[in-house]
Amino acid sequence: MRSMIRAVGGLAAVVALVAGGAGFASAGQEHRGGSIAWKPCAEAASVDCGSIRVPVDWSKPRGEKIDLAVARRKATDPRKRIGVLLINPGGPGDSGVDFAFRAEQALSPQVLERFDVIGFDPRGVGRSQPVVCSLELMLRQPALPANQREFDAFAAYNRELAADCRARSGPVFDHADTKSVVRDLDALRTALGERKINYYGISYGTLIGQQYAEEFGRDIRTMVLDSNIDHSTDTRRFNEVTAATAEDSFLEFARWCDRTTSCALHGQDVPKWWDALLARADRGEVFDHVDPSRPVSSREIIETAFFSFYVPDWAGLATWLVATSAASPVTAKAAAADEAVPNAFAAVFCQDYAIRVKDYREYAALSTRVNQIAPHMRGSALGIFATAGCIGLPEKVRNPQHRLDIDDAPKILMLNSLHDPSTSHEWALTIHRQSRDTTVLVTYEGWGHTAYQRSDCTKAVTDAYLLTLRTPRDGTRCAAVEPQFGPSVATTPRPHLPTGPRPGIPGWATQR
Repeated sequence: MRSMIRAVGGLAAVVALVAGGAGFASAGQEHRGGSIAWKPCAEAASVDCGSIRVPVDWSKPRGEKIDLAVARRKATDPRKRIGVLLINPGGPGDSGVDFAFRAEQALSPQVLERFDVIGFDPRGVGRSQPVVCSLELMLRQPALPANQREFDAFAAYNRELAADCRARSGPVFDHADTKSVVRDLDALRTALGERKINYYGISYGTLIGQQYAEEFGRDIRTMVLDSNIDHSTDTRRFNEVTAATAEDSFLEFARWCDRTTSCALHGQDVPKWWDALLARADRGEVFDHVDPSRPVSSREIIETAFFSFYVPDWAGLATWLVATSAASPVTAKAAAADEAVPNAFAAVFCQDYAIRVKDYREYAALSTRVNQIAPHMRGSALGIFATAGCIGLPEKVRNPQHRLDIDDAPKILMLNSLHDPSTSHEWALTIHRQSRDTTVLVTYEGWGHTAYQRSDCTKAVTDAYLLTLRTPRDGTRCAAVEPQFGPSVATTPRPHLPTGPRPGIPGWATQR
């Protein structure tokens, strides 16, 4: 689907490499019996399901335990089996077990032929003692603060929500950090009976991969990090980079509408039209075209656009914007009853990052800065959601930021889109600089979140690496391909979560 590889001499060379190196790859991987009791999954009989038990707190290995859900899709050609390919689709909050059910949609037939695909739900996610919280309480999240009093109220709300989530979820709420997940991942390797693993981490799953390589690099055969998280950033740079990334994706959407007659906003000055729509939403004049009883805030419009850039679904976004702009209000419906819903993001992120603002003055300065960087997107939905969600929570975190330090690992393949709305290409460059002796970076010069399936080029370099251990030339760039749009998503009712982006910000399931 995408263009030729520039730095390694074309797609044909890589395809030949995949075919020619298969025997070499399969010779080095030992497969042992393992200790997981597998049985057909209720959701997909062709996939096996099981679990492993791990300590809630790895510093107290004899303490309370939790079960982690695991799914296995066996290699389609067992005679050519190389080993296991462990998957984490990101979030934090996305299910690796669900990914295994639909692995054929995300991985090439050649990879499925040679690897047992292993999906796991990280602690606090999916079927692995999920973090759940009161929906009614989540829907009561205050507006973003406009003064110190509102800042204090927002902090108090976050502490109330954390207490609710902790009470409903148990001690896993305070032990959902990525460092603990890394220990779980190595316990899973042992339970699978594998000497070395192959790993494919998407978005927030790249942080799991990075930190696994730091701790257990010798136990890796191959590792693909697709759409990379920077764990060395601070509060200011986290927000500045995410704002620039979101604004870049908006401007790419506007340029597409300018050059594409099928865009519902073609012929408009898209940035000017967009800013006017947000101003109307700020005045309470915009309503959901599917449920006209519900006002649509400027924040929701921005978040909807932000998520559409993941695909990217520019056509669907333009159609949705026009329909939403024209909707007329009707009488409001009754609110839904309370229930417990998954909400792992803050439990993970706020223990992995000491992203904190101490008072309204600091928050206001940060808001001013990101609005300067991203005037149309008003910062980044990711940056705002993550930063606001940690206001008022303890400053000490279980897995504080640090520069990546990998001492003993094989070559790792990094992929990143140039116009990724969420995981900035700048983050990938930063991680690559910190691990230059260990990582090789391939840039997809197009759009969207995740890069592997974007083109024949990105698929070929990834498959060649997984199957043969051969890496492309560092700095390889895969040319952009204009997105091909299917039926518009704008006619489908969209989930609404006024508390911010739906759980699982990077890597959300519907983008693949």
